[in-house]
Amino acid sequence: SPRPIAARSLQDDGYVRLLRRQVEEVFRDNRMIAVCQFNSMPDEDVVLMRHYLRKHNIEVKFVLNEIVRPVLSQSKYKNLLPLFVARNILLVSPETKAKEMLRVLKGVPQINLLGACIDDTILSRQGVENFAKLPSLEASQGQTVGALALLPSQTSSLLQRGSAHLTALLDQHIRRLQAGETGSPAEPAPAQSLGAH
Repeated sequence: SPRPIAARSLQDDGYVRLLRRQVEEVFRDNRMIAVCQFNSMPDEDVVLMRHYLRKHNIEVKFVLNEIVRPVLSQSKYKNLLPLFVARNILLVSPETKAKEMLRVLKGVPQINLLGACIDDTILSRQGVENFAKLPSLEASQGQTVGALALLPSQTSSLLQRGSAHLTALLDQHIRRLQAGETGSPAEPAPAQSLGAH
C-alpha cells in the first residue's frame, strides 16, 4: 500500500526524482535564475514579496539543497554550487528582469542575493548589479536601428560626392582633350608624363 505523504522523506526515490526534475525544468525554462539566502520573515511579507515579483514575471521557488546540489553538480551550472549552503530560494524568470528584481529586493532585507545565472552566464551579486545597469535589449536595438538608418543617407551622400568628383574629373579631361586638338597634338597628356623622367 502507498505510504502516506507525511511519512515520505528525501530517501523516497520517486519523490526525490520528481523534485530533481522540477529543479532541472526551472534551470532549463528560465533565462534568469537568481540564488538568494533566505532569512526567516513573516508569511505576509513573503506573500507581498511574491506579489511584487510576480508583477515583473519573476517567480519565487523554495528549494532544498539536498535536491539542488546533485542536479547542479551534473550540469553546466555547477559553478553555482558554493551558493547553496544555507536556506536558499530561487527567483526565476523567463525574461532577464535583473533591474526589477533588485528594486523589489531592496525593500526586503531578509533576502540576500548571492549570485545568478542570466542567459547561461554565471554572475556574482556585483555582476547582477552591473547587468541591471545595462540598457535593455530593446533600447540597444533602437540605438542600432537609429545608427543603421543613418548609414544609407551617409552612403548615398558619399556616392553622390564620388560621382560628382568623377564628373568634374571627366569634364576637366574633356576640356584638356579639346584644348589638345586645337593646340599641339604631340604634347603628352599629364597622366602619361608622370612615369617619364
